[in-house]
Amino acid sequence: MDVRIGVIYTGKELEVEMADDADREALAAAIDAAVSGQVPTLWLTDRKGKTIGVPSDKIAYVELGRDKSDRKVGFGA
Repeated sequence: MDVRIGVIYTGKELEVEMADDADREALAAAIDAAVSGQVPTLWLTDRKGKTIGVPSDKIAYVELGRDKSDRKVGFGA
């Protein structure tokens, strides 16, 4: 699953490629806690084990991508 985070005062996005076994609901709950100010920093660990921290008050938006297993391959719909 891919996560895109918009940071205020910059036009760039942070893109984090999460592990295949990442729990979407747990990730959404962590994002909710960060955006609501319950935690000062949103911490994410990517598929390579690198930990990324984003200050909660600097988050403009967060986009959760689809799981890789949900993507269709080929010509069928």
